[in-house]
Parts: sequence; C-alpha cells; structure tokens
Amino acid sequence: MRRVILRGGIVVDGADTGERRADVAVAGQRVTAVGAVDPEPGDLVVDCTDRLVLPGLIDAHSHADAAVFDPAVADALLRQGVTTVIAGQDGVSFAPGDGRYATAYFGALNGAHPTYRGSTVADLLDGWSGGSPVNVGYLVPHGTVRQLVMGDADRPPTPPELAEMARHVAHGLAEGALGLSTGLDYAPGCFADTAELVELARPVARAGALYVTHMRGGYEANLASGIDEVCEIARAADVPVHVSHLHGPVHLISSRVDAALDDGIDLTFDAYPYRRGCSLLAMPMLPPDLLRLGARRAAEQLRDPAVRCRVTREWLPLMALRPDLGPAWAQNITLAGIGTAEFAWAEGLTLAQAAARVDSDPGDFGLTLIAASDLAVSAVLKVPHQRPVAEFGEIFAHRAHLGSSDGIYLGGHPHPRGWGTFARYLGRHVRERRDMTWSQAAAHLAGRTAARHGLGDRGRIVVGAAADLVVVDPATVVDRADYDHPRRTAVGIDDVLVNGTPVLRGGLSTGERPGEGLRRNAPAAPGSWPA
Repeated sequence: MRRVILRGGIVVDGADTGERRADVAVAGQRVTAVGAVDPEPGDLVVDCTDRLVLPGLIDAHSHADAAVFDPAVADALLRQGVTTVIAGQDGVSFAPGDGRYATAYFGALNGAHPTYRGSTVADLLDGWSGGSPVNVGYLVPHGTVRQLVMGDADRPPTPPELAEMARHVAHGLAEGALGLSTGLDYAPGCFADTAELVELARPVARAGALYVTHMRGGYEANLASGIDEVCEIARAADVPVHVSHLHGPVHLISSRVDAALDDGIDLTFDAYPYRRGCSLLAMPMLPPDLLRLGARRAAEQLRDPAVRCRVTREWLPLMALRPDLGPAWAQNITLAGIGTAEFAWAEGLTLAQAAARVDSDPGDFGLTLIAASDLAVSAVLKVPHQRPVAEFGEIFAHRAHLGSSDGIYLGGHPHPRGWGTFARYLGRHVRERRDMTWSQAAAHLAGRTAARHGLGDRGRIVVGAAADLVVVDPATVVDRADYDHPRRTAVGIDDVLVNGTPVLRGGLSTGERPGEGLRRNAPAAPGSWPA
C-alpha cells in the first residue's frame, strides 16, 4: 500500500494542544504516524515546509446537499480546506421520502439531487459516497418528516402521526444520521409547537445524537425567545442542542448562551464571518399566513389579484420597519437566484434596480418574481447597520462556537460565503486579527465540530484518525470572493487529502472522488469546552 507522507510541516491537531513540527504518514484511509517518519520507496511525499497541517475543516451548516456533486463547488470547498459538510439543514432536505418536497420548496437553496429518488437516509448517504471529493454528513430534517406524514397541515399532529414521525426520525438516526434539524421559520416547521419538538427530540437523545435548529421567530434582537425554546427542548428531552447560524449583537449572544451553559444546557452554535445573510426572498416579503401554505399553494394564492393587493397594502409597508432591512429595504436586497428563466436577467441586481429596469414598484416586482418562481427566489440581505468585524471575532472565540458557512451554491449571483468562509476565518480572524490562534481555529473549525456531530474518527490528527488533512500556507491563505465576484475561489491551500486520497495536489485537482456519506460513529460530545 503506497503511503502519503506530509513532511516537515507544523501539525495543528484539532484538539487545541498547540503546534508542533512533525511528519504525518497516511496509509489507506487512516493516519498511521505523527512524528518523525522516514519515507520509503514508493511513498508519495508532500513537502510541507513553512506550512501548517490541519485536520480537514468541517462546515457545520451547509446547503451543498446537491451542489457537492458539482466539481466547481467541490473545488471551492477544498480550496478553503473544507473536507466535510453537514447537510440536511433548516428542517428541509431530500430524505426520507422521494425528495420532491425538498426539491420544490428548497430548490433555490439546496437544488435538485442528481440521482436520489428515495426513499431512506441510508439511500441518500450511499449516493454521496464516491460521488464527490468532499464528505457529507446528514441531519434528519423535521420539516421533510412532517410533510411526509402530515402534508402541509397547519395543526398539531395526532398521537398516531406523532408516533409515525418519531419512527422516521429514529430510523434515520439508526441509518447513520448525525441528528435532527428543524427550521422553525419555514413551513411546515413553523406549525410545530414546542411539545411536538420535544417528542421528536427524544429519539435523538436516546441515540446520543444532536438536535440542531434554525430557531423560531428570527434572530438578532429576537434571539432570546428562540434560545429560551431551545433550552426548554433540551431540558424536557435531555438532548444536546445546537443553534444554526446564530447572528445578533455580541452581548446578547454571549449573555444568552453563557446563561444556558451555566444552567446546565448542553448547547453549541455556529456562525459565519459575513455581515449579509441569504435566504428565500419569500421569507421577508410574504406574510406568515401565506408562508404557512407551502411553496406551491402560496404561489397560487399570490397570483390572485385580491391576495396580491392585500399583501401589498398590509404587509409590504412593514418591510421598512424591520431592523434587519430598514426603509431602504429594496436597495438592501440583492437577487441571488431566480427559479424561472424569464427573470434570470435580474440576478445580481438589487430589487430596486431590477424593478426600475421594467418601470415597476420594487415591492410589486418582488411579488411577481416570487409568484412566477413558486417561491424559488434566493436573495442576499444587507442589514442597515453593519456589525463591526471585532464583534465577529468575539463571537468566533466563544467557547460554544463552531464554524459554518450557511453556503448556498445556486443562482447567477450567490452569496460569497460558500466560496470564502473558511479561508476568511483563517486569513482574517487568525492571521490578521488574531481572534483565534491556529490551534484554536483547528478546534473550532474541525475537532470540536466532528466531536459534536458524533464523527469521532475525524477532525483530529492522531494515529488511527480518518485521513482528512489540509496543508495551509499561513502567510497567504485568504478568501477572494466578494459580493461583486461571489465565485472567486480562495488561495493558500494547495494540498488536501480526503479519506487518505489526495484531491488537491500542488494546487491542481486530482479528479479523485473519495468523499463518503458519513455515518455517526460516536455519541455527540458535550459542548462545554474551555474558553
């Protein structure tokens, strides 16, 4: 068996134990030695002089569920050092079931899976193995399970329905899912009350897995109420919990998360290093009573002139009062992806610019896009008051933080976070600002994320670990994607191994696809790490 030797680099092991100069030997899919290694004839030796050797980074919140099969997306991930993404986020993805619900509702976020047609989590995981150079872990999506059992019903489940949903969750976990995800601002997740979520979190707790949530009621100034519900679920189900894409004032994040930890709640969160967000345009532009109908029915209603008039009169004026958009909301929304070719020309324009092109009111034009696309319109959302970069540094240094991108890879003008997040962590927040050391960054972005999600053989550089390894030039690693050029790939990472196979070698793709659909192989580690 030919070995790969990463020779002469500085090893940062993912456990926040500091840095040390060492060689790393890999045979098959595993790390076989860390220390002084003498190459043998036939070994592939990678010179790592003046470079760091990190465990492959793990994106704790990604929408690459289908995009990971795109070689350009996989390349963008690898050049940031990302070797694993956690999919099935926000309560909506392909399995269990035939995948049609997720394709219709989250088509603008997750895309259409090229091969999956049903029916189980195991089938979906199997489809990722050998299809990409990047590994994929998966969360059972609550909204998909609820829709499978109850359709778009806006009511509590009956006892038999709740039992059936719990069986689907337990079955997905038994097949290797890393936990359960919820999206409580999306339909049908928003129909679920706390009692339903507690019952569905119980099989998660029994499996030693993780409850992951896009909290209810938005974030920012409203995050306290969302975290209160998360804590209630954690206590009642005795389950470890993780909050997705937590954004808001740093003092509010720190105070609420610290209070939960001090109260014994096993809580972690992820956050990304960008001021702007990205989601479905329908989220801010449609009132709850339409969103609660689901994508197809909401679009049908919106084509009714009477409904359209009501939304324009009663809902759109509230957009200016939102603290996350403000009076200039039409200038603060950039169209990222539009699910109908008729309006593809508007991608990359603000809603105000696109409306002006057709001599329309921005609100009316936005509703036209949403209706014509069956809600499949994504948008980059700029908040009026930009958070200082220093606040991000405080958030990322928090003891409960894990790294994520919330990357969305579809549309003509996507958010740059899918192409730049992890290089921005390393270049800006480690090298430039020193918000974290390299050792801390490897823990936040790899070791802790793997342990938290039950991937006990990843995220570390120790003998026997899965050989996901990244060689980083600490002097040059940086993101290049921005809001004008969102698909520019990062630089400073030219050598990457996934499951022991080189996938980037000297800056070039090898064309290998050793990525796997990852199964949970350990209980979710407690999230109470030292600060």
